[in-house]
Amino acid sequence: MCDRPWCWRSYRQTSFSLLLTISLTTLLVPPSLAQPRTIPSPSSAPLELDLLTKPKDYVITANTINPARLTVPSLWWAQQNSEKKLLDNWIAYPASDKEPARVDLIVNQQIWSLLEYVERYDFVNRLGSAARNFGYNVRVFNYQKEPLATYTCNFNTSPALCSIQTTVKNKIGLQRLL
Repeated sequence: MCDRPWCWRSYRQTSFSLLLTISLTTLLVPPSLAQPRTIPSPSSAPLELDLLTKPKDYVITANTINPARLTVPSLWWAQQNSEKKLLDNWIAYPASDKEPARVDLIVNQQIWSLLEYVERYDFVNRLGSAARNFGYNVRVFNYQKEPLATYTCNFNTSPALCSIQTTVKNKIGLQRLL
C-alpha cells in the first residue's frame, strides 16, 4: 500500500470502478441465463410387458433384429458384456408428441435384490448412459411391473442433464425413492 494521498485516491477509484462493473453486469445479465435447468420427471406410462411377446412395429425389444442396419438403441452389447443375468429384456419406445423416447429395462428380480445400492446405481448409470447416447431415457422394472429405478435426461441442454432415481426396499418391504 501507499501512504501518499494520490495513491489512496487511485486505489479507491479502482475499487469503485470494479464494484460498479460487477453491479452493472449482474443487473444486465438476462434472467434466462440464471434460471436453473430442470430435468423432466420420468415417464408415468405403464410398463407394457405384453409387447415382449406381441411387439408392435414402433417398439424395439431384445428380440428385435434388423438385418439391414444397427437397431437403435443398441443395448445388446451391454447385455452380453456384463448384464446377461441381470438385464433380461427391454422395450424401447420412440419419441412421441407427449414424451421423449424411452427404454423400459426388465431385470431379474432375484439378481437385482442381491445387488448393493452402489451396484444398482452403477448398472442404471451404465445402461442409462448408453441409452442417452441414442436420445432415450431409461426406466428399470421387474416382471411384477414394480418401478426400480430411472435415468432421466433433459435433452434440450448441451450436454444433456441427467438424473438417476432408485427405489429401495427396507427390511419390512416398504419402498422409498432415493
